[in-house]
Amino acid sequence: MPAEQSKSSKSIAIAVADFNDEITGRMLAQAQEEAKKAGARVVRVVHVPGAYDLPLIVAILLERDDVEAAVALGAVIKGETKHDEMVVSTCAKQLSDLSIEFGKPVGMGIIGPGASHAQAQARADGYARRAVSAALRLLDAQMEAGEE
Repeated sequence: MPAEQSKSSKSIAIAVADFNDEITGRMLAQAQEEAKKAGARVVRVVHVPGAYDLPLIVAILLERDDVEAAVALGAVIKGETKHDEMVVSTCAKQLSDLSIEFGKPVGMGIIGPGASHAQAQARADGYARRAVSAALRLLDAQMEAGEE
């Protein structure tokens, strides 16, 4: 179900990495626009230094009673080593674990690994919008799965 069909008063929180902020700043704006378009309230936005730092803040956000879902935004650019692979792999696993632990969706809008700066720029809008849409769709799926 596209985001525009999932209108409600759902509440989400967004954690955004400031590293590569020329990309993640745009991602944040796109995520907020997507939430508004879907009728969801963004109750909190928290900035962290980098993508590796997202899981800690997402965990704190998921503990809040006014947060039904979270979205993690970041851009991890390929360097000369495999550091980008480690960061994204670790972050993705931890975010997935948090979603299950708290029983709340976490939309992962993290570009990488292996992305060049140009690729990250080109993907920023889509990743951010899809992360919000996925979190909201999962909220709908949770309600549907719990229906008797």
